[in-house]
Amino acid sequence: MAPQLAWIGLGNMGRGMCKNLVEKGQLSQPLIIFNRTKKRADDLSAQLGSEKSKVASTIEEAVSASDIIFTCVGDDKAITDTIDTALKAGEVKGKLFVDCSTVHPDTTNALAKTINSKGGEFVACPVFGAPVMADNGQLVCVLAGPAAQVDKVKPFTTGVMGRANIDYSDQPQGAATRLKIIGNTFILNMVETLSEGHTLAEKSGLGSDNLHAFIETMFPGPYVAYSNRLRQGDYHKREEPLFAVDLARKDAGHALSLAKTHGCKLKDVEVADAHLAEVQKHMGRRGDIASIYGAVRQESGLKFEN
Repeated sequence: MAPQLAWIGLGNMGRGMCKNLVEKGQLSQPLIIFNRTKKRADDLSAQLGSEKSKVASTIEEAVSASDIIFTCVGDDKAITDTIDTALKAGEVKGKLFVDCSTVHPDTTNALAKTINSKGGEFVACPVFGAPVMADNGQLVCVLAGPAAQVDKVKPFTTGVMGRANIDYSDQPQGAATRLKIIGNTFILNMVETLSEGHTLAEKSGLGSDNLHAFIETMFPGPYVAYSNRLRQGDYHKREEPLFAVDLARKDAGHALSLAKTHGCKLKDVEVADAHLAEVQKHMGRRGDIASIYGAVRQESGLKFEN
């Protein structure tokens, strides 16, 4: 019999991932959904259809009724609290927890130890990609944990939630989130580079459109997408961020902590994090990782908003 699935946490990424699980995952039973703000779960379930999803009132209810429990929450405290609550649901022996959150690898390894001590199974599955990629099932999934447990997750990754896997089977679960933290520094540094480049292009007289033509030719893909977000003003116009400044700073902090532990310097990340701090001051929770552009503009004598 096909396993019963549950999903806990409906941020920008979680909603799209749930949608694809329901539409492409060949589930034999309705997906059980829980979110701390219940209205968000109710709205998603209404969109997906009552025959394909149902809303749980508590984490314990979702876990007790499920075989595989996906989690995707905002930070280390949230996932630790979620798992602590989940393990109070009663017998969890044989249940598989799959965490898609971006957290410190030490947190991931601690979760594995906690879940395993109760007889549960655990796979780390952080993902790379923007919310639109989550909506379109184009994420890159990083899988780590015992191979037999990873194999239970794969039917729901490539071709369902994602376009590809990075497979760390039989490696500690923290290997997946270690890659995620290091990989996110590439994104942070990309936005910093684009922000500085567009600011210099404007101030030197080259112009953002001319720079963008170069970016389109030389760096297709994410560089072009972020370049458009900067030059079109998306970084300051949207009410709900795509990659919230608070989460970007959390990820930068994890990267800097990891570097310090291992005797490395991440000076580019230090610069970008300082600009994110300015974004927080200027925009508060509306700030986005792309809003680094506004901070770079401001320190260069231009208005934050283009």
